[in-house]
Amino acid sequence: MLAIDTIAAIATPPGRGGIGIVRVSGRDLRGLIEGVAGRVPPPREASLATFRDASGAALDEGLVLHFPAPHSYTGEAVVEFQGHGGPAVLRLVLARCVELGARLAEPGEFTKRAFLNGRLDLAQAESVADLIDAATATAARAAARSLTGAFSREVHALVAALTELRAYTEAMLDFPEEEIEFLAAGDVVARLAALRARVDGVLAQARAGALLREGLTVVLVGRPNVGKSSLLNCLAREEAAIVTAIPGTTRDPVERRIEIAGIALTVIDTAGLRDTDDPVERIGIERTRAAMQRADVALVLVDARVTAGAGLPAEDVAILGELPAGLPRIVVHNKCDLAGVAPHAATIGDVPHLWLCARDGAGLPALEASVLSLLGAAESTEDSFLARTRHVEALRAAASCLAAAAGHVEAVRAPAIELFAEELRLAQNALAAITGEFTADDLLGEIFGRFCIGK
Repeated sequence: MLAIDTIAAIATPPGRGGIGIVRVSGRDLRGLIEGVAGRVPPPREASLATFRDASGAALDEGLVLHFPAPHSYTGEAVVEFQGHGGPAVLRLVLARCVELGARLAEPGEFTKRAFLNGRLDLAQAESVADLIDAATATAARAAARSLTGAFSREVHALVAALTELRAYTEAMLDFPEEEIEFLAAGDVVARLAALRARVDGVLAQARAGALLREGLTVVLVGRPNVGKSSLLNCLAREEAAIVTAIPGTTRDPVERRIEIAGIALTVIDTAGLRDTDDPVERIGIERTRAAMQRADVALVLVDARVTAGAGLPAEDVAILGELPAGLPRIVVHNKCDLAGVAPHAATIGDVPHLWLCARDGAGLPALEASVLSLLGAAESTEDSFLARTRHVEALRAAASCLAAAAGHVEAVRAPAIELFAEELRLAQNALAAITGEFTADDLLGEIFGRFCIGK
């Protein structure tokens, strides 16, 4: 075990509750447990005890759970004092642990010790925080799969295949006189192609997992009175925004968190875009433009009565032109009922167009499906694992290295083989960074520093 000092923290959320837990981890906790609870209970058995201060006065009464090393969450000796969930009494129990030699734990330090002591790899450790932070039930299930090692097993399988290919390549470098047989003897081209396909498959799963974890931001833009607020209310299934016939009703962006197919979406209703002399409305319009910059997709609302048979007016074309380059967008023709048009979808140019009625929700399922499809999230996420941006970037780096390796493998000269071997090494390092087998210390500090204290 790497850590030598004892750490302690309140492991339950701030505020009052029925139960509160003080967690302690260290090399030898017998003296501390006796100092708080009077005796060391049998391992992994909940024992009733009175928690006492240095003078022997009672602080609380509750359960003591002792997990001797290495069979604990951190791999060290761990004890939990489970008492009543009042902030004051928990602070008293924590202070007593500090008196007995513990120090206050840093954010994520318990999980960091679990990683350093080999109880979890880095991807599993990150999934602990992701499980706590999961915004949807689907995200929580995906985080749980990552915690049990589903993602790590995929990565380890890729690393094993890379290691096998590297071993053959390194052997080839040791016997350069056989370089002409490099391609045929080891079936390198086929093995590399299979490996690239597997990396691409895991990358696709990781992208879907990243969407589950991070969610998406959808901005509603358009001219005043085209139904942006009505569409927000329809998506949110509540009266989140004020709807009136008066242009310019929405001044400040209104945000609501919704869920579609297990993916969390933040939908932002914005002020209508138009020329105005009203200084307050102009501020709202500037905030609309700011929301467009941070969005993952834009829904550009237009009035179906105006666009029927005539195409988009110049004002709506101008709004499309204001969107950031590369921002996915869908043109939503609202009020199709008033235009006498049934809800439907079409692609004009390379932009999806949908006709719907935000007032009664007709055509809404097609819009939700189109948003997910546009962002590559249309596939089922039920069997996915949760992934972070750094995981996706590492997989992309590995895929890039393998693509470069494929370029070198066509040549059978020794220098090309050396470059091929180097690209394989870089790909393996990128994959190993996901699980923490090849990770810089500053990255560990950044990852665990975002955990809550007590975890």
